[in-house]
Amino acid sequence: MKKILIALFLGASLSAYAQEEIVLNGKELFGDLKARQIGPALMSGRITDLEAHPTNNRIIYAGTAGGGVWKSNDGGATFNPIFDEHAQSIGVVAVDPNDPDKVIWVGTGETWTRNSTSVGDGLYKSIDGGTNWKKVGFANSERISSIEINPNNSNEIYVGVLGGLYKDSEERGVYKTTDGGATWNKILYSDGKTGCSDLIMDPKDPNILYAAMWEFRRTGWSFSSGGDNSALYKSTDAGKTWNKIHNGFPKGKLGRFAIAVAPSNSNILYSVVESEKNEDKGLYRSDDAGKSWTHLNSDFGLVVRPFYFSRIVVDPRYPEVVVKAGLFGSLSRDGGKTFKSLGQMHPDIHDILFDIKDSDRIYSGTDGGVYRSWNGGTTFEIVSNIPVSQFYHISIDDKEPYNIYGGLQDNGSWYGPSASPGGIEARDWNVLGFGDGFRVLKHPTKDFVYSEMQGAENVWRYDIMKKRTKTVQPLPVKGDPKLRFNWNAPMAISKHQPDRFYMGSQFLHKSEDMGDTWVKISPDLTTNDPKKQDQSKSGGLSVDNSGAENHTTIFTIAESPLDENVIWVGTDDGNVQVTKDGGKSWTNTVKNIPGLPANTWCYHIEASVHNKGTAYAVFEGHTTGDMKTYAYKTTDYGATWKSIVTDDIYGFARNIQEDFVQPDLLYLGTEFGLYITIDGGKNWNKFTNNMPAVAVHYIELSEKTNDLILGTHGRGVIIIDDISPLRQISQDVLQQDVHFFDSKPTVISEESNFGGTSTELEFVGPNPNRDAKIIYYLKKRHTFGKMAIDILDENGTKLIELTPGKSKGINVVTWNYLIKQPKMAKGKTLSFGGFTSPRVAAGKYKVVMRKGKDTYDTELELINDPNSLLTDQDRVALHETTMKLYNMSEQLAYLVYKIDESIAKSEQVMSVNANGKKVAEPISKELNTLKEKLVITTGDNYVGSAEPQLREKLSNLYSKIASGFEPPSSSEIENMTLLEEQFKDALTNFEKVQGKMNKMNKFIEEAKIEPIVFKSYEAFIEE
Repeated sequence: MKKILIALFLGASLSAYAQEEIVLNGKELFGDLKARQIGPALMSGRITDLEAHPTNNRIIYAGTAGGGVWKSNDGGATFNPIFDEHAQSIGVVAVDPNDPDKVIWVGTGETWTRNSTSVGDGLYKSIDGGTNWKKVGFANSERISSIEINPNNSNEIYVGVLGGLYKDSEERGVYKTTDGGATWNKILYSDGKTGCSDLIMDPKDPNILYAAMWEFRRTGWSFSSGGDNSALYKSTDAGKTWNKIHNGFPKGKLGRFAIAVAPSNSNILYSVVESEKNEDKGLYRSDDAGKSWTHLNSDFGLVVRPFYFSRIVVDPRYPEVVVKAGLFGSLSRDGGKTFKSLGQMHPDIHDILFDIKDSDRIYSGTDGGVYRSWNGGTTFEIVSNIPVSQFYHISIDDKEPYNIYGGLQDNGSWYGPSASPGGIEARDWNVLGFGDGFRVLKHPTKDFVYSEMQGAENVWRYDIMKKRTKTVQPLPVKGDPKLRFNWNAPMAISKHQPDRFYMGSQFLHKSEDMGDTWVKISPDLTTNDPKKQDQSKSGGLSVDNSGAENHTTIFTIAESPLDENVIWVGTDDGNVQVTKDGGKSWTNTVKNIPGLPANTWCYHIEASVHNKGTAYAVFEGHTTGDMKTYAYKTTDYGATWKSIVTDDIYGFARNIQEDFVQPDLLYLGTEFGLYITIDGGKNWNKFTNNMPAVAVHYIELSEKTNDLILGTHGRGVIIIDDISPLRQISQDVLQQDVHFFDSKPTVISEESNFGGTSTELEFVGPNPNRDAKIIYYLKKRHTFGKMAIDILDENGTKLIELTPGKSKGINVVTWNYLIKQPKMAKGKTLSFGGFTSPRVAAGKYKVVMRKGKDTYDTELELINDPNSLLTDQDRVALHETTMKLYNMSEQLAYLVYKIDESIAKSEQVMSVNANGKKVAEPISKELNTLKEKLVITTGDNYVGSAEPQLREKLSNLYSKIASGFEPPSSSEIENMTLLEEQFKDALTNFEKVQGKMNKMNKFIEEAKIEPIVFKSYEAFIEE
């Protein structure tokens, strides 16, 4: 009995060991699933910093607000990203003047501190021109404004750290390293709320430094620029000591400084000063290296929004030419006495770069991308290939292909397709609103779209067909207090009543007629804290009441897709409200959420499609300086909540999407990228396959295509096509050596087009891959033995061999439902029609994986386009004609092969002696004459082409029919009959020539020459 128990115990233990849970991480889990970045780039996005290579004016760097670092090697004609794996919010880029082709520094964290700026996570260095990067400190800096490198010593570097936007922090001020970044010393610091907004090294003397220190603070409901600690400092001893240089500056509190040193005369300094009195604000100039300052100009373009526009740039050759960033940009050619606006371009100019060799070439970084001027700033043109648009929200419709709708930072609202002929181009995007765009929602059944601009200042209902617009925002009625709409005001459409439209102020508003009439269905659902409602005083020294700081508002609305009476509301001041009776009564559930700091912004609520009592809530605390991730789940209408966050997640979150099929499959959008869990939040993995570490602000999931669509704040729209394999992962699957995932039938697309209209300098978003997909899981990477995938028809005939993926985890192999190209007859020129591969017919095909000595199989199905106008008879005619021409082409190739072999043998015979020439020469002439009628034997592949022969005529007809989706016309059938007759004549003529070869064959035998031996047709075709 004891032996039996021991055996049972050991058996159970071994079984448990054998079934130990497998957890896949990162690329092992996601395998070949890849993101598709579709832009758009026609409006690009905010550029924060422009930097030049010190000696090569073809190399330019652009740092962006949320889209990473981009590099141009061709003078700004095209740019490519070089920083995708790291924080995408960029403060500054610097090139080492001693090794500019290899050493690049990047300080992350945008320094134009609007309410929606992303954050950085430190300082990075590359020593191979931007291919690889290493973080070298300042992980808690949040925003780095400046990097200055001693041109005589690359190990001596200064970094200006602006620091945290929403809280006090010690990691601020000016830092110095003398060992290339291994260690850092803080050499200038004021206090926890004052950071270095600009740091400049004298171009003539690296021991002279200028540092602008700025006291500032933002909250979710206010902004304050300026204070007693804002100051402009100078050091003449490499940062050992610092002195204020305020002689001539205004008295009292100061705000943000713009500072520039003229490269050609470093005694000339320019500074734009924010001060208490409006008349004292503006441009100051020093001609004695900062000893004294003279106030020159207070133009609006110089003083507007200093927190957003504090960059001043001097022409590297001409000290009197100075440009100030601003709403439209200001250019002076008389040393700052007078200014004019720069040439027309997208407003909100943040940086200017002069070409190092030609002052007429100017680059401008704006909220709408990079612009170039060739005429000194008189006119500008946009760089059309930098897709760094900043979406706040996105939505999709149910069309095929579906459209993506969304609102952009300072670029209005748009919609565009998920696929388009030739790729997704600028022309495919359509504008739906102005200003800062936010939520854009397509009516579920009608051709209407709702869009909005900041603070619900305008909410539009747009009739797409009639091109008519109506404003439909809720307005106060008698008895209402002032309505408080968030700058990013929430809108929602009912899943149950398509004309039902929700909007949130401090109240939840509902319309049953698409916004024509509104009723409030809630009391004030916020904390209604009056201390957070005085936006008229926001801005500090420069009042800035744009509406961006509106607070104590509803921010997210979610109606249950299972019960129209269950509605969730989240507020920017931390409430999570739910009604189960359509708004008659409300319960604030926030007190039931464990570990959540009070008043943390509820950024998104996702109502479950699986259970009407289930919802997910995401909270974002960075506006209080809290960078933690908060995501919770309830299954009981908020009576209890459970955190689903683990240490795997990096960055605060803004959005969560529940899978429609697998409830444990969740998608989380964070400040630094996309995270996915397949087990309900026990383990999270970052998705990095062609997915930059960009802030994901919103996530949608297509029920039709299973595509995951991401609205990012810096890289536009990103799509992960068909995530359905993730739904099928289980421990049973993970324990198998090989597992084929189920896949839906592949539609044979019948679209054919001539591509797009974009130029080579424009960004084009890639289309989804429409090929059939063979998706499988490998428990281990395949390393030894042959591995291949064969496609077989219903008769078991091998059609094609595909190259498999061999990685551990998910692999995706595609088949374009084509078989190999026909083998073409050899000629002097190429037969381009022969490059066409024929499609197989719709049906089921066997997939066989040969992996070492083992085989595994599955099935895939191809179906015809359900919207096709072709009949079954049309398809049969198309396929049969295609294959008849295909086979005839290969038979012609075999015939020409035999002719060539015979010609070669006859030439060999002729070379033996006179008798050989006598018997073989007639044969050779007849064969060559026959060949000249079958293939081109002279000329080239271009203008010197000879007249087409049978091969060209046959292949051209084959290509036209095989590549199209229409049945062959009567004219094409008649032409094929003619070519078939010519081919039969050729066969007959060859047989006649062979009948005349007796004398030559006898000579071959007597001369003991190797006789003619033709390969079999099958062997010839397969070689």
